[in-house]
Amino acid sequence: MRKLTGAVFISLDGVMQAPGGPEEDLSDGFRFGGWVQPFWGEDMGPFEQLIMGEYDLLLGKRTYDIFAAYWPFNQEDPIGAKLQRIDKYVLTHSDEPLEWENSHKLSGETAANAVRNLKESEGRDLLIQGSSTLYPPLLTAGLIDRLVLITFPVLLGGGKSIYDGLRSSGAFTLADSFVSDKGVVLATYEPAGAVPTGSFVTKEPSEAELERRAKVEAGAW
Repeated sequence: MRKLTGAVFISLDGVMQAPGGPEEDLSDGFRFGGWVQPFWGEDMGPFEQLIMGEYDLLLGKRTYDIFAAYWPFNQEDPIGAKLQRIDKYVLTHSDEPLEWENSHKLSGETAANAVRNLKESEGRDLLIQGSSTLYPPLLTAGLIDRLVLITFPVLLGGGKSIYDGLRSSGAFTLADSFVSDKGVVLATYEPAGAVPTGSFVTKEPSEAELERRAKVEAGAW
């Protein structure tokens, strides 16, 4: 079965909208397009290894449109040449043709079903870039095998997030980490089952704590 990795440029407050440039995604009045560039450096090693590795892309339609309007016209860049030759799988309800070479429309009753069928097919492992709307259904269905969070030291105060509408829960294990000279943290996580819980309480609750719990239960706290 193909493995699926989600690699996300993300701010400290969980925003992933328009990291690449001012005109990338202005929806909902987003003002900070291009917030990644000032923190980018030559020491982004793990990400460079990831993006130049062997994979096919899994994209939402809006990210596909952004990529298709840029990378085919920048073939001198090794990333552009790579993205041109690999397969691009696009989750979309649109009837518009996918004109970028080696692009394929994914269809299914749900996004999760479509991606599950793709993972069970023959081919390279899969990488999500951008595509914030893919994360809630795929995380909920347990279809993402690795989550690479590339966290930049900036607060954006609002914008699209991979957590928008997320209703699932789960624990993750830190599989790898790296910090760049400019403070960008690259952390690779893998699913590790249900959320574990515990308590630091070692004594019976006090009368004050029991009163507090009663207020909570009564909706008066």
